[in-house]
Amino acid sequence: MRPARKPNTILQNITVIDIAEEGKGVGKTDELVVFIEKAIPGDVVDVEVYRKKKNFAEAKIIELKKPSDFRTEAFCSHFGVCGGCKWQHMLYDAQLVYKQKSVTDALQRIAKLDLTGLVHPILPSEQTSYYRNKLEYTFSNKRWLTDGEVISEDMELNALGFHVPGRFDKILDIEHCYLQADPSNPIRNRVREYALLHNISFYDIKAHTGALRNLIIRTSSTGELMVIVVFAHTAQDDIDGLMAFIADGFPEITSLSYIVNQKMNDTIFDQEVITYSGRDYIYEAMPTNDDGTGVIQFRIGPKSFYQTNSKQALRLYQIARNFGRFSGDELVYDLYTGAGTIANFVAGQVKQVIGVEYVPQAIEDAKVNSAINNISNTKFFAGDMKDVLTPEFVAEHGKPDVIITDPPRAGMHPDVVNRLMEIEAEKIVYVSCNAATQARDLLVLKEKYEVLDIQPVDMFPHTQHVENVVLLRLR
Repeated sequence: MRPARKPNTILQNITVIDIAEEGKGVGKTDELVVFIEKAIPGDVVDVEVYRKKKNFAEAKIIELKKPSDFRTEAFCSHFGVCGGCKWQHMLYDAQLVYKQKSVTDALQRIAKLDLTGLVHPILPSEQTSYYRNKLEYTFSNKRWLTDGEVISEDMELNALGFHVPGRFDKILDIEHCYLQADPSNPIRNRVREYALLHNISFYDIKAHTGALRNLIIRTSSTGELMVIVVFAHTAQDDIDGLMAFIADGFPEITSLSYIVNQKMNDTIFDQEVITYSGRDYIYEAMPTNDDGTGVIQFRIGPKSFYQTNSKQALRLYQIARNFGRFSGDELVYDLYTGAGTIANFVAGQVKQVIGVEYVPQAIEDAKVNSAINNISNTKFFAGDMKDVLTPEFVAEHGKPDVIITDPPRAGMHPDVVNRLMEIEAEKIVYVSCNAATQARDLLVLKEKYEVLDIQPVDMFPHTQHVENVVLLRLR
């Protein structure tokens, strides 16, 4: 006989005092720090512990004794199961407070910085819903069952939506998503309806069988629209039928493409993209001047990187440019340049910009973006940053006056940080999506640089994520 499961520990009257990076509320007992799902600062809760370590525990609420003044009703029916907007139940003003706190805590605790007079109030997002310009949905024959559902013989288990947090093999079927403006929702729902009606199979990630794999939708501030359907194992008749259905049903689509990906993973960077109708790209645009005048365009292909909150991207780039305080004759290095968005955005105010990026396709996009805007003072190079940014590279292209760096969440490689210390540019503008790794790098850089300005920016409302821009000046 299987032994009875040991009951989980119940903790009563826990006051939530903070919120952790992953979005869980933080409470304390005499012995433990408790991370609590869906709890927010100010809540008083009884919780059930489901995981316990030496100094901390993870728990879920079993009774909300006293709700926080920061609580509000979540507006999405998928909240609590979908992992996309974990802070929907917290007032937006409170979200901003705790995002700013996460930045200052990291910079003080890790970088050991005195922040007196340096940190500007976080810049809120003008839009708190429908703010993303790109979403990727996943097809699956293993739908996540909601509470109370029991599998029956005639139950529909196909789904088109998002991965359930912590489950690579389960997809939450999405009815309405508040992250991307229409026609994103109608496109997704009608594609699912068509596939079910015509018995086109949904992908099985464990068995690697099934026809439909992913649906990618990109919108732009110019009103253009890109749709990409990723198939796995299917007949060309199924592909042609679905693509014709999408083209006929949504004539506003600017770029309609498909991919046949039979690999074991979902990445498409090494896959052929077949244009079904329209162009193989769309245009993004943003004003280059703070008063809204002047326009720079960016050509976005199926594999292009672009900041997913277009309006906040503009404000982020304005901050980076304004922190640079350019006089017009500077040589600028733009590290982790991506598709050259920041490089091309600042090019009109400096002498020359040198962009470096790991992904070769992104560098080709960066060159195109310079060309379509008649920008002639940029140069772009592809390669691993620690291997490209050598003393020989600097000797060939010149010592930069300003370095703009926008690394991935992991921050800069230690070799790159050390190289910046050797280069000794007059100013460094450090853009980061992870204040903790940014702070780690600043701990090294502050030996030669002083921090002058810090500007947090909210790019992703209802999530714990926050961007941060730091200006450093050589001592």
